[in-house]
Amino acid sequence: MEKKLAKYFNKLEDSRVQCFLCPHHCVIRDGSTGICRARQNIGGELYTLNYGEITSMALDPIEKKPLYRFYPGSMIFSVGTFGCNFKCSFCQNWSIAHDQPETLYVTPQGLVSKALELKASGNIGIAYTYNEPSIWYEYVYDCARLAREKGLLNVLVTNGYISPEPLEQLLPYTDAMNIDVKAYTLSFYSKICGGKLESVNATVEKCVKAGVHVELTTLVIPGLNDSLEEIEEMCRWISGLSEEIPLHLSRFFPNYRMLDRPPTPRSTLENARKIAQKYLKYVYLGNVW
Repeated sequence: MEKKLAKYFNKLEDSRVQCFLCPHHCVIRDGSTGICRARQNIGGELYTLNYGEITSMALDPIEKKPLYRFYPGSMIFSVGTFGCNFKCSFCQNWSIAHDQPETLYVTPQGLVSKALELKASGNIGIAYTYNEPSIWYEYVYDCARLAREKGLLNVLVTNGYISPEPLEQLLPYTDAMNIDVKAYTLSFYSKICGGKLESVNATVEKCVKAGVHVELTTLVIPGLNDSLEEIEEMCRWISGLSEEIPLHLSRFFPNYRMLDRPPTPRSTLENARKIAQKYLKYVYLGNVW
């Protein structure tokens, strides 16, 4: 495992550091990691622990990200690491986000070379996905710049919980993003995710303004974020940015630590889509096979 000096931190007294990569702004003692588990204070310096460490890779249909209106019908080389800066109890990828999976080290040059080899199989670029790519920041940034030089596209599948400055530095090399808007209430983000809705909203707004192709996903969970009033408020906000932004309303299945709720009824998703279509041109249902 290569420990690489991290970006976006300040040194504090008593060998502590404060990370500014995401809105948590973790203050980290010597020897400890931040909330994401991917950035560690070693001797009063902050290091990234997941640089080049890959837990999953696959050549996926672009629609699986999900991106339905970005090069439809194409394939994209998808990679992920470990860790996350949210603590969602319903996490669909908890085995890599919150566990200690095995990893394979791949340099940025090696990753881009593999992506180029896969062009013969229809690959259009690299998707940083499976876990939260923003906490893989240094590696994603290095790979994205190199991929852009080689004519490959860069896609992020993200929770949107990143500070403005690092986001602005990455956006020039980002072609598309699917951003999770996990709910549209402050309490959901605070209690269920351990984050702030306003920070995610700010990321969405900044990415749309920058001209990046943006699609949004909401996992609709019975009794938590499935009220039609909440869905309507969220869609009203999205349409204020652009009615062209695709929204994916995805079906919940019990997973990780949220095993006490049933799968989302199909009727709930259908009703939510009817509301969303009042404001948005492109509304899709996910996990409804």
